[in-house]
Amino acid sequence: MARFLRRIAIAAAVLMGLLAVVAAVGFLFLRLGPAGGVLNMFADGRRAESFRTLHEALPSHPIAAGLDTWAFGRDERPLPERFAFEGEERSLEDLLHASETTGLLVTHDGVILHEAYFRGYDEHSLATSFSVAKSFTSALVGIALDRGQIRSIDDAITEYVPELIGSGYEGVAIRDVLTMSSGVAFDEDYTRAGSDVMQLPLRLFVLRTSVVDVLRRLPRARDPGTAHHYASSDALALGLLLTRATGRSVAELLEEAVWRPAGMEADAAWGTDLHGQELTYAFLGATLRDYARFGRLYLNEGRRDDLQVVPAAWVADSVRPGVPSPALGSGVSGPEAGFGAGFGYGYQWWVPDGNEGDFLAMGIWGQFVYVHPGQRIVIVKTSTDPVFAGRERETVAAFRAIARAWGEDGTAAAGTEGGVRDGG
Repeated sequence: MARFLRRIAIAAAVLMGLLAVVAAVGFLFLRLGPAGGVLNMFADGRRAESFRTLHEALPSHPIAAGLDTWAFGRDERPLPERFAFEGEERSLEDLLHASETTGLLVTHDGVILHEAYFRGYDEHSLATSFSVAKSFTSALVGIALDRGQIRSIDDAITEYVPELIGSGYEGVAIRDVLTMSSGVAFDEDYTRAGSDVMQLPLRLFVLRTSVVDVLRRLPRARDPGTAHHYASSDALALGLLLTRATGRSVAELLEEAVWRPAGMEADAAWGTDLHGQELTYAFLGATLRDYARFGRLYLNEGRRDDLQVVPAAWVADSVRPGVPSPALGSGVSGPEAGFGAGFGYGYQWWVPDGNEGDFLAMGIWGQFVYVHPGQRIVIVKTSTDPVFAGRERETVAAFRAIARAWGEDGTAAAGTEGGVRDGG
């Protein structure tokens, strides 16, 4: 009996030792592997560094800049001090501080009027844009459509991505995916740890689930095209559409079709799952100047000078919430957490209320590429804002104040062309 008990004790000790080893290996994987970046990237005090280096912590595909940089002129000036919001005057400096701004860049017709960096960022930093990436995805869909690689956005997305047959995406028109009215059940609540969007990085990097497997498990919640429901899964589905329709990775397509012809000055990176599929709902890292060049394209109806990079008709449709879809203009544009509440939605672009003709790419934690065609202003803001959901309307009010002060109705000067390129 004593010998039997001794054997049980030895077996238990060996088992505990093995469990300790497994736990240690798991801990090191979580701390040092891709999962570690996911678990730590949103922590207070770490976001600024994480958002600047996320393309290094997580798997990503490179996007190379060309040699023909689209130059900016420069005419630096101090920011306006005040802006109006909800019937009161507010301090722009207070807004920038409260929202933990890491970079702010204002341009007027290709002239930099203001450029400032904070929290360890500079003009060379690759700032993770989160959902700003969705607007780049939309541009690539428009280019693929123009090239005939996508026949029509009224086609079902499963004609191009048959792996999603049997999921909530089966038979859904590409148009409804673009406007986030797919009807697919996806919980975008940023305030609840168990929501689909908050669990998504864990599924991708800890459980090693592929984008395809994530999407084909999503059921249908409502009929497509009947209600706008902001869902990052729709942007992921568009990424699969691009890879299947073009036969290329999304990063390769972005480099060839946008990055080089638009004259971006720095290399960029787009995060992928552990199977090499770009995460087209987020995780694009680029410099603020290159985000501004993307906004400049849309300011100029998709053109870089005389070169049409994004089809003009696509640009117009993308940023107009009145495009034919019953989902648009409903006033329901985000979860109860408030992200984008009250804004209209086009093809992966936001349209704020107030009928000023402005529009923006927007991501959680306070990332913005804002375009005001009437004032010829583009503003890029990156942040680590802990209360980002619900601050969008105040931020747009500040952007509009800057646009009015420095745009066509204000005092923006012509500047000197060719003054800023290659990070100089």
